[in-house]
Amino acid sequence: MGWTGGSDCAFGEIPGDAGSEPMLSPIISVENLSKRYLLGHKTESRERYTALRDVVVRRTKSLIRLAADTVRGQQVLFGDEVEEFWALRDVSFEVQSGEVVGVIGRNGAGKSTLLKVLSRITDPTEGRITLRGRIASLLEVGTGFHPELTGRENIFLNGAILGMTRQEIRQKFDEIVAFAEVEKFLDTPVKRYSSGMYVRLAFAVAAHLEPEILVVDEVLAVGDAEFQKKCLGKMQEVSRGGRTVLFVSHQMAAVQALCDRGIFLSGGRIVKQGLVGEVIRHYLSESDQRSQLCLVDRHDRQGSGVLRFTDVSFYNEAKENVGSLTSGAAASIEFRISNSSGKTVRNVRVCLAVDTVFGQRLMVFSTHLADQDFAELPAGAFRITLDIECLALIPGRYSFNLYSTVNNDVADWIRNAGYIDVEGGNYYGNGQLPTQDQGCVMMRHEFKLRQGD
Repeated sequence: MGWTGGSDCAFGEIPGDAGSEPMLSPIISVENLSKRYLLGHKTESRERYTALRDVVVRRTKSLIRLAADTVRGQQVLFGDEVEEFWALRDVSFEVQSGEVVGVIGRNGAGKSTLLKVLSRITDPTEGRITLRGRIASLLEVGTGFHPELTGRENIFLNGAILGMTRQEIRQKFDEIVAFAEVEKFLDTPVKRYSSGMYVRLAFAVAAHLEPEILVVDEVLAVGDAEFQKKCLGKMQEVSRGGRTVLFVSHQMAAVQALCDRGIFLSGGRIVKQGLVGEVIRHYLSESDQRSQLCLVDRHDRQGSGVLRFTDVSFYNEAKENVGSLTSGAAASIEFRISNSSGKTVRNVRVCLAVDTVFGQRLMVFSTHLADQDFAELPAGAFRITLDIECLALIPGRYSFNLYSTVNNDVADWIRNAGYIDVEGGNYYGNGQLPTQDQGCVMMRHEFKLRQGD
């Protein structure tokens, strides 16, 4: 069967057991795929006064366009001007049966849009997609759950939405419940579930499907560490079973452990595709590292928003604003934080955690550990400087996370806020530095030799 999303785009699906297809045909084929969105903007008049006739003309034009869009079945836009935004542009690739492919890129690169088009949630504007097999998608964990229904009822409802027959659901029911660990709460409405229980059940339903193609978007970004480990194990089990997986994640360790091939998207276009290790290295080398990193537009943050990190700057031992720090030298990291609540907040804690680019925690700098929590912070913008006497990281690139609390409640939390680039220095004072396979963190030490037992 086939589906056409416009004069310049098409979508085809061929059943997985179609005997007419050659064995070596790719299970996913994407050709010159593009996706365009139209954005409405309100025009602000620069004139001090606006004539009534101008207002009438502008309103009339907007109503005419609104009526025309409705009649044509197009996206309804509000505003005086329309802007084109291409979320994907001329994307082409093939995936063979049984491959596990990681899709990586910065926020806004087009990763989620690509998976939504593949999953038929949104139509392509141009290009063609061919799928040779049944596809199941886990894009937004919990989609299809009804809060008033019980866990048991939602398993059957969500399974049906994701393409399972009632018989398939019955066969998988016990496995789903065991994986989600919600046996005691099966007959409780899910609106009374904790967020962890809700997420576990939603993932369990989707992960226990048996499609030829499984599409997963950032499932490892939710839940606790134990749940993430369990999810990754299930994904590995699915891949070993010969099913094809497309996996989007910002966690490079998970991508490298799970995937055979990688696709690096930037600005809606494919920058590089190939072996996953090569693609990850290219992605990390292409990441823009500046002496000042703006965080205002980061929407993937958590917390109440009482405080917000707005930007981060790096300084060397000479107090010069730099794009990289030096191993073994003094360094400063300055982050600006804004209290826009209009009132003084109390008991403020700020943390900066340093990870490897694969998500392994190396160290934490915290006002709490330094016994320097702020008793109060008035409304306004502030600069907080973290001084490091001697940077103990070997040369390389590291990821950092920012975290703040007010009265022990999370105010702002940005995972993978940016990168810290470290260049070689003279940490030990003798020109020696550990190699990459000897770890990332250094510590000054001394050996003593004594004769005897």
